[in-house]
Amino acid sequence: MSVKALLYCVIVPLVIWALDSININQIFKKNRYYASRVLYLLCTISLSYLTVNFFYDFFVNSMISS
Repeated sequence: MSVKALLYCVIVPLVIWALDSININQIFKKNRYYASRVLYLLCTISLSYLTVNFFYDFFVNSMISS
């Protein structure tokens, strides 16, 4: 298994856990459940992607400079 895949397996549940504490439904109009779920999904994917790439690049660059 690649390092990025392992990082995704660790980071995605952490991002979901962190976003679960935010009440996104208050931002939306009444009866817009699906729109709030789509935003939740897009935020999860975006934050996971950015976090994994940050950690991966950080580790790769720190190994090169050593």
